[in-house]
Amino acid sequence: MSGGARWSDLMPRVLSGLVMIAVGALLIWLGGLPFAGFVCALGGAMIWEAARMFSAPDALRSGALAAASLALVLWLPGIMAVPVLLAAVIVATSSVERERGPFFALALWSLLGCFAMATLRADAGMIWVLWLVAVVVVSDVAGYFAGRALGGAKFWPSVSPKKTWSGTIAGWLGAAIVGLIFAAPTGAGLALVVVSVLVGFAGQLGDIAESAVKRLRGIKDSSGLIPGHGGVLDRFDAMLGAALVVLALRALGLLPGVA
Repeated sequence: MSGGARWSDLMPRVLSGLVMIAVGALLIWLGGLPFAGFVCALGGAMIWEAARMFSAPDALRSGALAAASLALVLWLPGIMAVPVLLAAVIVATSSVERERGPFFALALWSLLGCFAMATLRADAGMIWVLWLVAVVVVSDVAGYFAGRALGGAKFWPSVSPKKTWSGTIAGWLGAAIVGLIFAAPTGAGLALVVVSVLVGFAGQLGDIAESAVKRLRGIKDSSGLIPGHGGVLDRFDAMLGAALVVLALRALGLLPGVA
């Protein structure tokens, strides 16, 4: 790959990334209804994209139902989250004619990841959402530049041919640095370094999982909503994987510094 082709998507990625960082930072700072509303809209967009990827005829309806379901579970007691979201996913899956299993998994993963992000902000506070976002973003940026600059052996070529071991390891190192930076502000201590690497790796696997679905469907991007990044699922796939691991750690009482 030539030098120009290797970095050809850098500028649109940077510009789109700066806009997303600015908007995201504002919403994280505001919290409450603005952040919850954003997450609900995000979940709806993800299901809309997923339904389109699987050629569902009523993708817009599925997306709207997903957004409404997320809004409902953020208002209802937490025990109702999985049944309500599961019902929305089942309804969306019913409109998919082929490969319902992969669609079901993608849709449920997307909504649970959104639920995890919203509840983390509501229950644990702004600092923890900033940590989660920083882990994912730094892992992604470190992996992108290291992978493009160093190249080398592929991490999982049959699923994600662009991912390299150099980029993967750089992502782990970036996540560890973020954990070190947030160790004191979160009150989690140095245990957060190890947790951050785990969460960063979960983000990388989330990226790979979405890549596997796109290869299954024979498409490059989930949509063209975000210049340089593809669709909402393309940009937030790593965040979904990381958020689900954080949700599991919180449920098990294994996230240091969070009661």
